[in-house]
Amino acid sequence: MKPVTLSIDAMGGDAAPQVVIDGLDIFLGRNSGFAIQLHGRADELKRLLNGKSWSRQCEIVDQPDVVAMDAKPSSALRRAKGTSMGGAIQAVKDGTTAAGISAGNTGALMAMSMLSLRKMAGVHRPAMTAIWPTLKGRSVVLDVGANLEADADQLVEFAVMGESYARAVFGKEKPTVGLLNIGSEDEKGRDAVKFAAEILRTRDLGIDFKGYVEGNDISTGAVDVVVTDGFTGNVALKTAEGTARLVSTYVRAALTSSLLSKAGAALAASGLKDLRNKLNPSNVNGGVLLGLNGVIVKSHGGTDAEGFATAVKLASDLAQSNYMDEVAAGLKRVSKLGISPEAVE
Repeated sequence: MKPVTLSIDAMGGDAAPQVVIDGLDIFLGRNSGFAIQLHGRADELKRLLNGKSWSRQCEIVDQPDVVAMDAKPSSALRRAKGTSMGGAIQAVKDGTTAAGISAGNTGALMAMSMLSLRKMAGVHRPAMTAIWPTLKGRSVVLDVGANLEADADQLVEFAVMGESYARAVFGKEKPTVGLLNIGSEDEKGRDAVKFAAEILRTRDLGIDFKGYVEGNDISTGAVDVVVTDGFTGNVALKTAEGTARLVSTYVRAALTSSLLSKAGAALAASGLKDLRNKLNPSNVNGGVLLGLNGVIVKSHGGTDAEGFATAVKLASDLAQSNYMDEVAAGLKRVSKLGISPEAVE
């Protein structure tokens, strides 16, 4: 059976390329049937791969230039050719790899991906997703940073794409969808959110829309898909990650403050390990750029090796799923109805 090939931006991220290689070490140690195409500075990558058992599964594509983490998208686009990020995306476009992964500059990744892969039919702007741990399991939140603002049309598209994505990733036949708002009352929120809610309530889009959800509803798992604009979604995501680290720090300090607490921690070791895993952002790392003609996964720039391995696993799962067909079918339903905010006024 032919292996699934993944293209990796080896130079993107705060601790690249070391963390990328370490992450691949973890991923390939747990998963078989994959080949890797590494884009980056060949000499540096060859040194890091020396002695790795999986180096035979890896092809190095020399890309000497790197997109800086603080580079403006317009600047990155002008010099995309020859960069590790641009090479990883181009491989997906050419069909030589099934998915691409980068922990590099988010704005540059979105701009390059849009230019190279193009948007799917019916998409105004692609959205970035996040997998969110909840009391009931996991949920999808989008947008988390690709679009600072979103009008009603875009929010409806996000709902359709997020619902299709959740169905493919979670295996749920009918994922529930909610719009993030500052309250559950109909009169609250911005006009774009109100228009989007009216469309989702009144039009036959095949979506199980549950209405508005608030920030505290995300982690309770009130719905499977939470829809919002990129500014709000990104703030919520970073706040949740910071809170998780705060709680972990408090728990660690409390359990090491005295001999008695250390003894209690030893007795509760298995439960504490489970808690640590649930609070670890690395276990849910990886955002998908929904709405493109290809699979591109954005890893957190400051992730560790475990987190990068999680992002690669997500990309590998999507590469073998029917999620793009699901998204295309959902967008087709929207286009047939000719939905616009004016239609519900």
